[in-house]
Amino acid sequence: MLFYRAVLNLSRSTPNYVAGLVRRRRKAIGPRWRLLSPGQQALIVLPYLRKDETFTETSVG
Repeated sequence: MLFYRAVLNLSRSTPNYVAGLVRRRRKAIGPRWRLLSPGQQALIVLPYLRKDETFTETSVG
């Protein structure tokens, strides 16, 4: 389970949209083992896109 230390002001559909993009990209590049689900990957990429925070900055706190 992933937790983010702050609230992002996003619509409910935004994480679903990004997860859909991740799913399509995974399908295009072929099957590979992934630790995170598309939804979890979306939760990681959204703070970067919204606030320009790296994964390390997101996980510290």
